[in-house]
Amino acid sequence: MNILQFFREKFLSVSSSFAGVLGFLGGYQICHNICLGLIALLSLIGITLVGMPLLFLTKVAIPFWIAAATLFLVAFGFYIKKRCISKNMLLFNGGIIVAGVPFNSVKSFLPFFWIIGGTAILVSCLWFIRDKIRKKRNKTFKYI
Repeated sequence: MNILQFFREKFLSVSSSFAGVLGFLGGYQICHNICLGLIALLSLIGITLVGMPLLFLTKVAIPFWIAAATLFLVAFGFYIKKRCISKNMLLFNGGIIVAGVPFNSVKSFLPFFWIIGGTAILVSCLWFIRDKIRKKRNKTFKYI
C-alpha cells in the first residue's frame, strides 16, 4: 500500500466519522441530552450550572446537519466509485443523519425518521458484530 492510498483511506474514514458526528448533533434531543450529560459531569467536579450550556448548538443544528449530509454524500460517492469505505459505517452514519433531521417542517414525521434511522443504526451494528464473529471463527479454524 503506498503512502497516498494510506492517507486517502484515513481521510475518507475521518470525514465519514465526522459526517456521523455532525448528523448526531443535528437533532435537538441529542443536543439536549449532551447538555444534560455535560451538566452532570461538571457537577461531579463541583461546578453547578443552571440552564443549558450548549444551547447555542440549536442555532447551528441545521448547518451541522447539512454539512453532515453533504459529507455523507461525498463518502457515498467514494463508496460507489472505489468501494474503499465500509458499508457498515456508511449505513451507521446514514442512520444517524436520518434520525437527526432538524427541520421543523417535518416535525410531525420525526418518529418515522427515528425509526428508520434507528433501524439503520441497529442493522449496521448487527452486521459489524456478525462480521467480527465470522472473522474470529475463521481464524480459530485455521489453527486447528
